[in-house]
Amino acid sequence: MKLVRTLVALVALVALVSFWNRVDGLALGADPMEFQPQTDFLQLPEGWSLGPCSAVAVSRKGEIYLFHRGKHPLICFNPDGKFLRSWGDDLIKTAHGLRIDRHDHVWVTDVGSHRVYQFDSAGKLLLALGTGKPGTDDDQFDRPTDIAFGANDDVFVSDGYGNSRVLKFTSQGKLIKIWGEKGTGPGQFHLPHAIIVDAKGRVLVGDRENKRIQVFDQDGNHLETWPGFAPYGVDISPEGIVHVATGIENDLVRLDRSGKVDRRWGKKGTAAGEFDLPHMLAFDAAGNLFIAEVGGQRLQRFVKK
Repeated sequence: MKLVRTLVALVALVALVSFWNRVDGLALGADPMEFQPQTDFLQLPEGWSLGPCSAVAVSRKGEIYLFHRGKHPLICFNPDGKFLRSWGDDLIKTAHGLRIDRHDHVWVTDVGSHRVYQFDSAGKLLLALGTGKPGTDDDQFDRPTDIAFGANDDVFVSDGYGNSRVLKFTSQGKLIKIWGEKGTGPGQFHLPHAIIVDAKGRVLVGDRENKRIQVFDQDGNHLETWPGFAPYGVDISPEGIVHVATGIENDLVRLDRSGKVDRRWGKKGTAAGEFDLPHMLAFDAAGNLFIAEVGGQRLQRFVKK
């Protein structure tokens, strides 16, 4: 009888350890984070400060673009964090999403003006989508959240806070297709907050309030659903691994090839490697990771070990 009680106790202990490992975000054990966090690498001009940082992107040249809610909303730095240029004071109302296409054009979503803008790398405005007023018409957005690009330069916009849909355009801004509506079923959304196209050409939509990523083909046909986290930002490493910033849980999630949670790092806080509402993220060509924080009002760089 004593042996039975001992075995029961050991089983309970193993279960408890396993549970706490999952709670700590170490589903595969206590392996260290695969990045070295840095918080003080940006060199802002004297007197400048950052507001809530909503998005970050890295060009093929390695230039780092930061989108934030304050003066000089779009700021460009060299790979070492040295200030290069900025723009947007006369145009941007409320910064949200930021992506760079393969031609180094800079695309942003402005939830304050309900518009999507395309700039060249020097800040010249090339294209503006939307009417400036919220709506459900084909030429309108209601607080669009993010942008993604197909291999043929088609543009996908997650029209998230108001309309719960995805719009597909040519690179010149001609509308091709719209899909999605508010709901919890396949192909429905409750705040599509992030969007990206993977190497297979699939469109991954971060369905934030439904706590899942939905996967589609480029015609909007639903392929699969990856649940288990609240995706604020989504990006793919050079190795093809999907990473997710979760503003609710204040952590970084790595997914396996089937979309299941593989690892989680971080917790709420202000130290390096901790987060205060991580919003969107981006990888550079070397596999280093950048995470923009709305609550922390900062950009963290995670150097790949």
